Amino acid sequence: MYKTFGYEVPLFCFTAVMLASLHPCAGHFLAEHMVFRDDNETYSYYGPLNKITFNVGYHNEHHDFPAIPWSRLPLLRKIAPEFYNEIPCHDSWSAVMYNFVMNDNVTPFNRVKRHSKKK
Repeated sequence: MYKTFGYEVPLFCFTAVMLASLHPCAGHFLAEHMVFRDDNETYSYYGPLNKITFNVGYHNEHHDFPAIPWSRLPLLRKIAPEFYNEIPCHDSWSAVMYNFVMNDNVTPFNRVKRHSKKK
């Protein structure tokens, strides 16, 4: 790859792999299903990064109405504020990543666990 493209492309690929998980948008993986407070199973994010991530932050809305297109999820929240304005949400994906690393109460095991019904 170096002989064909020079050092820039391999350097870019290496940097992308090493830093991809540190990008603020990567915080949505943690923000959606980790339990940060209250035992809520899912959390939404209503910040500005939704504009470049196809509204992936509207996670509760997506779970409630999976057939609604991503472009209409903000309208859903606007139409039904009584369902979405009072539930816990995240203000920053960067803060989610910071809290995941720095908060001793948040670990990779902080996910809602469902127990199967015994027959």
